[in-house]
Amino acid sequence: PKKQKRERRGMSAAAVIALCLVCAILGGLAGGCIPRLLNKETPAAEQTLPDRSEPAGTTDSTILTVANPGGNKAVTTNTVLSGGEMSATDIYYNLALKQVVGVKTEITYTNVFGYTSKGAVSGSGFIISEDGYILTNHHVIEDAVAGGYDVQVLLQDGTSYIATVIGYESDNDVAVLKIDASGLNAAVIGNSDEMLVGEKVYAVGNPLGELEYTMTDGIVSAKDREISSQDSKTGQTKTINMFQISAAINSGNSGGPVYNSRGEVIGISTAKYSDTGVEGLGFAIPINDAVRIAKDLISDGFVRGKAYMGIKVGTVTASAAQYYGLVQGAIVASVEEDSCAAAAGLKESDIIVEIDGKEIASRDDLISAKKNYRAGDSAVLKVYRESKYIELTIVFDEATPERLAAEQQDTQDSQSNNAQGVPGGDYSDFFREFFGGLPFGR
Repeated sequence: PKKQKRERRGMSAAAVIALCLVCAILGGLAGGCIPRLLNKETPAAEQTLPDRSEPAGTTDSTILTVANPGGNKAVTTNTVLSGGEMSATDIYYNLALKQVVGVKTEITYTNVFGYTSKGAVSGSGFIISEDGYILTNHHVIEDAVAGGYDVQVLLQDGTSYIATVIGYESDNDVAVLKIDASGLNAAVIGNSDEMLVGEKVYAVGNPLGELEYTMTDGIVSAKDREISSQDSKTGQTKTINMFQISAAINSGNSGGPVYNSRGEVIGISTAKYSDTGVEGLGFAIPINDAVRIAKDLISDGFVRGKAYMGIKVGTVTASAAQYYGLVQGAIVASVEEDSCAAAAGLKESDIIVEIDGKEIASRDDLISAKKNYRAGDSAVLKVYRESKYIELTIVFDEATPERLAAEQQDTQDSQSNNAQGVPGGDYSDFFREFFGGLPFGR
């Protein structure tokens, strides 16, 4: 008899869909893995970022706490793990309130009516050693230093100290204070070279000098910003390397710390850009720069390795250059004997127009450019002398405290003479003789 054929049954719709999904998943895995096995390339998502599990900071400092992510001795919260992040609340209560200080100076000044009045200059700072060293901005204590006033440091618990000014570096707006105390909670110093754009940051300080211990948050918006500002007293333009943050910074915040999300200080709040329609443009000094300066101030009383030229200079403006048939630049008024400038062959009346190819159009340009060099570095100067250009090679000297004092005096004289229409330092006779006595610095 004939065998009956079995009736073939088709797959259900659900089974077909399931099979398609399995095939799609296997295909995707094969498509991603096989090319990687063949090319042996690391996908973009696995590119290595700076290792944040290792302690940051420096281990050779006797005055600064070595960074140990999440391991600050004062932190008692259970949420802090080794190498882990801290909440904003933990940073504020367990760190900032114990590390941030108020810096205040009572000054005496003459008002517009000629009467003597008193006022307060307020700022912020933070503790960097258990025995009372404090880091802040130079402009926070500048008036106190100039007028011989006391600098008062206020802790969150209400304790007040009269601080000693250990030293300051106006070019980078850094100052170190010392109070007579022990057992303080020192901030953990991070590594600003490893910060990333987009990284979470917190600024703590005393905005407006009244809203003590205010915390604002934001991100690192950009690194390596060259920020220029004009000194209100000397008129000198300063250029400082900073990083940009979106956290709010206001008057009184200056000198306060910028924490990262691990509770490490990576910067000093210093400035903000203020204008109509502008917000979220705050700037801070990288902590690596500040610590290097602080260590020199504490150990030597001044910043070592700063370049020094040994000349006094003024500015030949564009209008003066056109009138007298000269060139715009920094004109040499005098050259110190036995200085690197003398050794390089610089002479009185030389006009410096370039340094290593960078244009120099004024005295301020030369001062700013010099900051890019260290003692012992060499540079090629392009000089205008007797209607022709020559090149001279200079090897910079080191700026000692005595030389820095003379340079500071020269800056003050420059401001005084500029107000009278005579550019440069206190060498009016030279300019009057050289330029026929016409004031061209206006």
